Amino acid sequence: MLRMKPRGGAQAVIQITEGVIWRQLLYYFFPILFGTFFQQLYNTADAVIVGQFVGTGALAAVGGATGSLASFCVNLFVGLSTGATVVLAQAYGARDMDGVRAAVHTAAGLVLAAGLALTVCGYAAAPWALRAMDTPADILQPAILYFRIYMLGTIPAFFYNMGSGILRAVGDTRRPLYFLIVSCLVNILLDVLLVAVLRLGVAGAALATVLSQIVSAVLVFFCLTRTGAAYRLEVRGIRFDGRMLGSILRVGVPAGLQSNMYAISNILIQAAVNGFGTATVAAWTAFGKIDGFYWMVLGAFGMSITTFAGQNFGAQKYARIRESVRVCLALGFGSALLMSVFIALFGEPLLGMFTRDAEVLQIGLDIAGQLGPWYFAFVCIEIFAGVTRGCGCSLVPSLITCGGVCALRVAWVLFLLPLCPQLSTVLVSYPVSWVFTSILFLIYYLQGGWLRRRIQKMGYAPEPPRGRRIKQDISGKH
Repeated sequence: MLRMKPRGGAQAVIQITEGVIWRQLLYYFFPILFGTFFQQLYNTADAVIVGQFVGTGALAAVGGATGSLASFCVNLFVGLSTGATVVLAQAYGARDMDGVRAAVHTAAGLVLAAGLALTVCGYAAAPWALRAMDTPADILQPAILYFRIYMLGTIPAFFYNMGSGILRAVGDTRRPLYFLIVSCLVNILLDVLLVAVLRLGVAGAALATVLSQIVSAVLVFFCLTRTGAAYRLEVRGIRFDGRMLGSILRVGVPAGLQSNMYAISNILIQAAVNGFGTATVAAWTAFGKIDGFYWMVLGAFGMSITTFAGQNFGAQKYARIRESVRVCLALGFGSALLMSVFIALFGEPLLGMFTRDAEVLQIGLDIAGQLGPWYFAFVCIEIFAGVTRGCGCSLVPSLITCGGVCALRVAWVLFLLPLCPQLSTVLVSYPVSWVFTSILFLIYYLQGGWLRRRIQKMGYAPEPPRGRRIKQDISGKH
């Protein structure tokens, strides 16, 4: 493992093209996991405080349809941030520091342009979108208010995600975690002040989220502008580099669309859930906050292997990429098993944190019982999509997700739900789409052509024969 000496107060960063694979994956995984844990925690704090101090209707307003729309918007800039992370990680792995600098400043320009456009569109479209999702009339106006305030924090949230992706791409996983912890604590304190003390309701919860996002963005900004490393951000240097912008968009747009395949299908499912009434929407919101802790674990594995594969692809160390997949799959399946057991044992007290309504609690337990046992079915999707994206292959994984998740769930809701209009019919669409999409990803990964084509396109040395690769893996000489 190569540890780089920091200059000008820069944080030490890690080169992950050598060393023990499982250890380096976990080195990335845990800071990302803790970061997403605090991200989920402050999202959950909104729901807990609103549910306890305002009521069931307010809980449904800050979750439900607004949660699905917020996820859709977030996924767009998280995808673009992923594109910047991959491009920068490959340049860093290849020791192309000019490419690193160009990627950083192009990414910053993308934050400003895309973030502003998304803010305006989201604010203007909020009433139409929430009505189109059949949001119950008693929570429509609070939901519109919450979402419009939430969208004012788009640029800060986008900048934090882009900046933390840049830091992770060069091996600095700690500072994004520290910044998110600070942001989380600020959010919780503001939630208590604005909602529980000042009684601002859903507007207070939204303001707390926006202000905490501004805090995290400011911290990342100072980190990037004060480093002496190649990834230093200079405000006057922000501009679009055509080659880098194309590379970022080539990876980031399909990645964002892939994430939004889930969001689009979930928006349609949310519209179906809305039809079952406010109690069901509140239960769906509460379970979604608990359920989110599993997705943060699996998402941390996906982000870890994306960065790991990006640096090792840039360094042309293909055996390490394949071995990382085996390690991540084992860790992912183990995590799925633990989360399924945890929800089965503690589902009731966890749901009780959000509401005292007996009907909402029972519906939430029914949802947990039908979805929790199937978490393992999603592992292959996250890991295979992450490794292929890290190597620069983003379009085909997005198409697989579109067909296996989005199209299947949409067809399920449109054609099967009218035949059996029950919540259980909606829930079954999740495990069915997970299993089907996992099979598609497994076939795509194992046939291997995606990696050969990417190697040829980049003009890298070809993969060694499989026997030689296995020998290198066993000997530890990569």
